[in-house]
Amino acid sequence: MSVLAEIRPDEWNYVLLLHIGGAMILFGGTFTAASALAFARGDARILRLGYWSLLTVALPGYVLMRIGAERILTKEGIGEPDWIGVGYLVADLSALLLLIALIVGGIGVYRLRSGKGTVFLQATMAISLVLLVGYTAAIWAMSGKPG
Repeated sequence: MSVLAEIRPDEWNYVLLLHIGGAMILFGGTFTAASALAFARGDARILRLGYWSLLTVALPGYVLMRIGAERILTKEGIGEPDWIGVGYLVADLSALLLLIALIVGGIGVYRLRSGKGTVFLQATMAISLVLLVGYTAAIWAMSGKPG
């Protein structure tokens, strides 16, 4: 007899929703930031929108995703399969890249007042695109559970 599906207790559903919801908020905030920064064409308002969506949407989404991930992993006690390793790798590296993007973007937004700063925001856009690639790989690993 084989197990077709494993059912988790109902009280864990909130934690899993916190993890998945946070991940989707993180992806959406990063996608919005990268899109706004890519298509701003020098418009300061749209450049600021891109940076602020990274700061006010993606960063809280990362925090929610990470809290949910840690709580669900400790509750399930499944060890550490390969797909969880991919999730940890992407989460740890993306935390560093997200922090760098926020610092560089903050400098760029501050320098927009004097008509400069677009180079910093272009760097933020490039980092955001790299983050999107990593998040896509993590979503694939979490949903497909390879290995």
